[in-house]
Amino acid sequence: MNFRFNRKDAAATALCVFTCTAFAQTAPVLDSEQRRFHDIYKELVNINTSDSVGNNTTAVIAMKKYLIADGFTEAEVQIFEPFPRKGNLVVRLKGDGTQRPILLLAHVDVVEAKREDWKTDPFVLQEDDDFFTARGAVDDKSMAAAFVSIVGQLKREGFQSRRDLILALTADEEMSAVPSNGAWWLLRTHPELITADFGINEGGSSQLRHGKPTIQRVQIAEKMNTSYKLEITDVGGHSSLPTGGNPIYPLAAALGRIGEYRFPVKLAEVTKVYFEKSASFETDQLKEDMLAVASGDPDSAALDRLSSVPLYNAMLRTTCVATRLNAGHANNALPQSASATVNCRILPQDDPDAVDATLRQLLGNDRIQMTNLIQPMPSPPSPLRPDLMNAVNALTEKMWPGVTVVPFMSTGGTDSRYMRNAGMHMYGVSGIFYEPSDARMHGLNERVPQKSLYDGREFLYQLIKQLAVSGKE
Repeated sequence: MNFRFNRKDAAATALCVFTCTAFAQTAPVLDSEQRRFHDIYKELVNINTSDSVGNNTTAVIAMKKYLIADGFTEAEVQIFEPFPRKGNLVVRLKGDGTQRPILLLAHVDVVEAKREDWKTDPFVLQEDDDFFTARGAVDDKSMAAAFVSIVGQLKREGFQSRRDLILALTADEEMSAVPSNGAWWLLRTHPELITADFGINEGGSSQLRHGKPTIQRVQIAEKMNTSYKLEITDVGGHSSLPTGGNPIYPLAAALGRIGEYRFPVKLAEVTKVYFEKSASFETDQLKEDMLAVASGDPDSAALDRLSSVPLYNAMLRTTCVATRLNAGHANNALPQSASATVNCRILPQDDPDAVDATLRQLLGNDRIQMTNLIQPMPSPPSPLRPDLMNAVNALTEKMWPGVTVVPFMSTGGTDSRYMRNAGMHMYGVSGIFYEPSDARMHGLNERVPQKSLYDGREFLYQLIKQLAVSGKE
């Protein structure tokens, strides 16, 4: 998941020195369920689940312990480990079957984190300054721990549901499109275990502005993810005898052309609705530009201004960006190869083949070989399902009066794409609010406000209960 901030919030990064003190969230006094949630969350976060050295299996076994303590049997809590250290968990809280199940989906793997780059150990939860800080503090152990605690609480309470509630904790989401494990593997090999009427997953992004909740985003769509390897080779030689075949220069030139290129703007309905609703929180030129996009007929100047904001730019068009670069083998030798990785996030309405063709044209050098590393998977948007959207709107108004609920297309990818591709409607919503200028998922010192985390857990608890007894309207 990747979320960025707008022009006003860029200033908030510096302004936060003042305002974050004024709006500091006092660590809440916890009730018994919140204390149990804290214990689950802390244990999960403290287990390293990165791909390189982490262990997902250890993490899901730890979560199984809590579920069994809440009344599930050993047989009900199933663990699947297609590969060592890569375990997944599935458990089902039975309802009366009058309505189809709800899937609660969360991944427990995290991206890599280097200890030397962080202020503290990224795999030891820090609880200070009214924040929880660690790798996975948000993405996605916040929702994974919340779902474990909620399903366990409902089991202990003897909750009477019209639907089965299926909890799936998965591996390898951060590896991008892994068919041999995780959510995609479960869907392919055990569809009967996770097929549902609809599901709730990460992907929502609830926004604080100077400490005040303003927008609750519900993810109903996401961009397609694909990556390419660019590579060029040469015979090399001694660095004292430069040649015209040095592969670094043509590769660098090609990356420069890719970096400067802007894919055309294409406005989906969800994008227009997003800008229409978001405009009510803005003023002056930014508000006018958002309303122009909402109308479906913005001029080029409005698009240029909005495109200067990374989030808005990514919502308006397909993007391709260089993410890795490697060249040479010695300081005193001409490079024998140079390679780069380019990651593209493709709008749902764009043609991946056309994006591929555009990149090949931008290379401008037939010596550069381009190989697709991840096949993009279509992910059709989920409909604005009335029972879910009504429940989210009503509960949001109850907990945070005045907050606007906005349908949203994620610029990053989630496991929801596999479910949507198979015809299952998925919705990203968490109720966890944070400042856009403090969105640190995948970055250094990832953190979440403590109060926001507990409020998000309560929001999900109430939302799941309401949806579990409702029928589709």
